[in-house]
Amino acid sequence: MLERFFLMPKTLDRIRGSWLGPSIELYVTALCEQGYSARSIYRRVPMLLQFGAFAEARGVHCLDEAEKAIEPFLADWLARRRNRSDKRQREDRNLCRPVLKGFFCIVARHSRYYRFRTAVAEPFEANVPGFFGYLQDERGLRPGTLEHYRHALRRFEAYLETVGSTDLRMLSLPVLTGFITTSAQVCQHRAMTTLASTLRVFVRYLKREGITKRDFRKSVETPQHYRLAEIPRSIGWDAVQKMLDQVDRRTAVGRRDYAMLLLMATYGLRAREVAALTLDDIDWKRDRLHVRERKADHTTAYPLAPAIGEAIVDYLKNGRPGVESRELFWRHPAPQAPLTYVTVSTCAGKYLRKAGIPVSRPGSHTLRHACVQRLVDEGFPLKTIGDYVGHRAASSTMIYAKVQVDGLREVALGDGEDLK
Repeated sequence: MLERFFLMPKTLDRIRGSWLGPSIELYVTALCEQGYSARSIYRRVPMLLQFGAFAEARGVHCLDEAEKAIEPFLADWLARRRNRSDKRQREDRNLCRPVLKGFFCIVARHSRYYRFRTAVAEPFEANVPGFFGYLQDERGLRPGTLEHYRHALRRFEAYLETVGSTDLRMLSLPVLTGFITTSAQVCQHRAMTTLASTLRVFVRYLKREGITKRDFRKSVETPQHYRLAEIPRSIGWDAVQKMLDQVDRRTAVGRRDYAMLLLMATYGLRAREVAALTLDDIDWKRDRLHVRERKADHTTAYPLAPAIGEAIVDYLKNGRPGVESRELFWRHPAPQAPLTYVTVSTCAGKYLRKAGIPVSRPGSHTLRHACVQRLVDEGFPLKTIGDYVGHRAASSTMIYAKVQVDGLREVALGDGEDLK
């Protein structure tokens, strides 16, 4: 595999002459399988050779022992680059450590490596160590729900440190009220609802474990929110077309993004549903698109629109990496992996901002709202629209029937003479 990148015999001999030579060759093979470019390999191999020489000079000839020399080598490697700018030094540091950690992860532990991250301690782990075990074992909460609990409780933990009240045994109602009031200034109503619910569960657990003498659960009030009180953050179809015009379809990434944006704007698909699509979900013979495992626990089959079919075919022929897995949309920077729903939503937000379309919280749901609003404007029944976009309850669709957004916008911008 090394001959594919290094043509000079002296260079090959120097790599294979190092005690790390066989491991470097295995590493390069693994990088090729994960879709890394030649430029990435050219940057990594010389660094590994320098690390091998550094470790050998200190009497290290074993991979298990060499891994302990990563930090000393990094300090020495950066010290020899002090004449570079601060920006270049940060780039060197951000490249060197992940390369060495990834090398040992792939070669010594035979596992894929993305980036080592320092584990963050659970909130209130020192004072209430069993809380997350209680949530998982007794309440049976899913990992995604536990993340919401961690996020809310880290905010509460930071607030207690700010006000100097870290002893949970001294927790009082004014402290809880102050936290809710402070959070309400920066959080929207949905985030506040989650925050209040998490806090009620937490203070009830504190009382159960005898950490607090009083049960503050009933004192934590959920903010009032009225159903259908908001207007969906939809955009007009002209704005959708303006956003699609920002995609450079000459590139592989542009072909992929264009197909995803069309799916979200035409069918109102959620980011999770787009990320979960596979090659098996497209029935080319019957011109059908199957969306499985939707939020409402059902499957929807859509007619495959010609424009969307052409966009997907263009991506499959000229953009999708040559991988054996059946997932439809893939990331292009190495290591190759299927797209996550976060990336899909971020992609939509990127093009909305690039088109200069003013909308709060731009993302995949903006296109979903635009799809529903267009169907409402065309006069389709709300039940039909709800089934089309996969709404679980009719109330989810009713909000779009509250106002005619475009009509009100024309009245607001006009001189008022049309009003009777």
